Amino acid sequence: MSQAVESRGVSVRVPGKINLELVVGPLRDDGYHELATVFHAVGIYDHITVTPADRWSVQVTGPTAAGVPTGPGNLALKAAKALARRYGIEGAVALSIEKNIPVSGGMAGGSADAAGALVACESLWGLQLSRDELEPLAATLGSDVPFLLHGGTAVGSGRGERLAPVLSRGELQWVLWVSNDSGLSTPAVYAECDRLREAAGEQVVEPTPSGDLIGALRTMDTEAVGATLRNDLQGAACSLYPVLDEVLEAGLTLGAHGAVVSGSGPTVAFLVSTQAAAIDLSVGLAARGPAGDIRRTTGPVAGAQVVQHVGPTGPQNFTG
Repeated sequence: MSQAVESRGVSVRVPGKINLELVVGPLRDDGYHELATVFHAVGIYDHITVTPADRWSVQVTGPTAAGVPTGPGNLALKAAKALARRYGIEGAVALSIEKNIPVSGGMAGGSADAAGALVACESLWGLQLSRDELEPLAATLGSDVPFLLHGGTAVGSGRGERLAPVLSRGELQWVLWVSNDSGLSTPAVYAECDRLREAAGEQVVEPTPSGDLIGALRTMDTEAVGATLRNDLQGAACSLYPVLDEVLEAGLTLGAHGAVVSGSGPTVAFLVSTQAAAIDLSVGLAARGPAGDIRRTTGPVAGAQVVQHVGPTGPQNFTG
């Protein structure tokens, strides 16, 4: 059995994601849909700290902590336990999660915490595993977890867990509208998507990513990227939560180059060209409504990263 290296704790920051494109294919035998998606990590972060403990526990704080489970259903706790089982680690950890990523908002907040827990525990226990080596375990925890180990921008296939990085230079400016109400259930949004397609007699084909979007991302041409944003779940999310139609219309009227509901929603991402334009759009959205939590951010950013390792000699900060 492996023993953890001597340490009093490890802190990791991990970003949320938006889907620049989400093409939903047919339902698979395992109950998931075949997907082609373009993940994009953005600079809204949760912070995960793990410390050795006599028993497993989770504490959740922060502005979006409400509704996050602190028992066995917590995905970060599941990730830590799974890593311990896989590598024969004895003992337990206490997890502390500072939540900033919206909950049930289509930004993979739970998956981000799972990725953060894997990276934090890997460092705490001195396993010397690369992100690629953590990927297979991450994929068992959730479709978005492998991407959040890496961050950046990447094409996801299968149910989203198979990744291919997208080469790009520079950054994009985003304004996010986050609902003040409860989030949307991912299974409910997929079920509504299936219902709407069946009602329309739509033939569902194998999904493929857009070459136009991939080309636009190589040059980070804001107008070209904005014109190619796509989410097949957007109609379903708007059907279940009609206020999203008002939000999308308001942002585009105020000058955003593009808009998309992220994942299963209800977070809406607006693309603008400059920080000044982001400020103007934020002010405009706040004035026009519908009411929501409006945030400015950029992407792409790196995935889960160790930011502090507290050992016998005290804290050491990392900025890489």
